[in-house]
Amino acid sequence: MMIQSQDGWGVNYYQTDVSAAKGSTVFIICYYTHPPGIDPSDIKDSFWFTKEKDGEPVNLKPDSEYSDRVTYGCYSNSKTCYLIIKDLRESDSAEYKFTLMTNKPGEKYTGSPGVTLSVTGNILIHILIIYKCSTSRKLESDSTWLELTCHSSCVLSDRAEYVWSKNEEIIKRGSSLPVSSGSTDRYSCNLRGSSGKRSPAVYGPQRPSVSASPSAEMLEGDSVTLTCSADANPAANYTWYKQDGTSDPRLLSEEPQLVFSSIQSSDSGNYSCTAENQLGRKTSDFISIDVKYGPQRPSVSVSPSAEMLEGDSVTLTCSADANPAAKPQLVFSSIQSSDSGNYSCTAENQLGRKTSDFISIDVKCE
Repeated sequence: MMIQSQDGWGVNYYQTDVSAAKGSTVFIICYYTHPPGIDPSDIKDSFWFTKEKDGEPVNLKPDSEYSDRVTYGCYSNSKTCYLIIKDLRESDSAEYKFTLMTNKPGEKYTGSPGVTLSVTGNILIHILIIYKCSTSRKLESDSTWLELTCHSSCVLSDRAEYVWSKNEEIIKRGSSLPVSSGSTDRYSCNLRGSSGKRSPAVYGPQRPSVSASPSAEMLEGDSVTLTCSADANPAANYTWYKQDGTSDPRLLSEEPQLVFSSIQSSDSGNYSCTAENQLGRKTSDFISIDVKYGPQRPSVSVSPSAEMLEGDSVTLTCSADANPAAKPQLVFSSIQSSDSGNYSCTAENQLGRKTSDFISIDVKCE
């Protein structure tokens, strides 16, 4: 904002509202103009102030509240002036103005309104993640270049600087950081010179863990919930898969939980989940689901199934779909004509009991 007087004096503040974190350093910059015919040597004094006494500005530098914390100066060739305040305190919040005086008695000019500085201990720092395309970098096939950009909750000084950390170690200065996806490294940023004002770390998912509830024996008809969870920031999105034999995993759900309101024997199998955010993707180990159920109606088979003669070895087998399995056998090592008749079997496990239809056995004499 340019403050221009009718006599040719003016001050341009590059920012009129500045926020800064307690303990950090702030840079405030202005540019002044003067009427034609004024030589830089004609300006005998210039300084910054926040207070006035008897209508006159009070220089910041000798003020005990700013002792050893304030530096200011001007570059005469460019007519640019600066104010630096380090180790900021919340009490430094004020309107800062620049004033200058010439060697002509009573000739002075103040840029007003000035720059409003707000010092707070509660500046929030956060990271924005942007996808970037790049053909100049070598990446793994499943990687993408991303740009992390550091932001604050208020308008900072032009000279405010961010510092980036990777796994708690400082690696770079600047407002942005290029990274490759697929890593579980933790990235954070903070304002240089501001202790404790660090953004929450962003990182790709760790390997997800999978849990089942109930974790004990699962019976057909029970309500069962599988839960996928992974440490990640931003929070991960989840996808559930079931491995069906040798085919590719089958996508089932895109929620953190996979819920079976009435689980069936056909739901038995191996399940896995993936956790994914902008920074990466990880897949869990398989969890095996084994649904228990009682026998279905059993069937009886006979071997050999051809004509049976006395003295033959004959086996009757009872089979039923059940979990745990139920499969009894009746063996005649030397069958006799007296063994002819109608047979049935009962299949039983701890979850139930079912009886087959009859099968007829007719043993011939030789």
